[in-house]
Amino acid sequence: MTHDELLAYCLAKPGAWRDEPWEGDVVAKVGPKIFAFTGPTTVGLKLGRSRDDADEWLKRYPEDARVSPYIGRYGWNVLQMGGAIPDDELLEAVDQSYETVVAGLPARQRP
Repeated sequence: MTHDELLAYCLAKPGAWRDEPWEGDVVAKVGPKIFAFTGPTTVGLKLGRSRDDADEWLKRYPEDARVSPYIGRYGWNVLQMGGAIPDDELLEAVDQSYETVVAGLPARQRP
C-alpha cells in the first residue's frame, strides 16, 4: 500500500478532510479532530481508548508498530506500511481510528 492509496482511503470516509497543520505533515481529520497522521511509509492512528488497548498492535507486530511520540499514552500508535502488517489490517486500523475519533466528537460535529 502506498501513502497516496492510504490517504485516499482515509479521505473517502464520511466527513473526512485533508489538512497540513505543520508544513509537510499531511493528516486526515473528521470534524476538528485528526484520525490519521500520514507519512511517506507510516501512518499514526488512534488504536484504542487507552494505552493498554493500543498495545495489542505492538504485541502482534513488534517490528512494524510503535507507540506514537507525545500522544502514545492516549492510545496512538505508528504503523509501518509495506512491512509485516497486511494491507487489509492497515485499512481496518484506519477504520478503527476513524470510528474512535468520531465517537468522541460532540453529536453536532459527527458526519
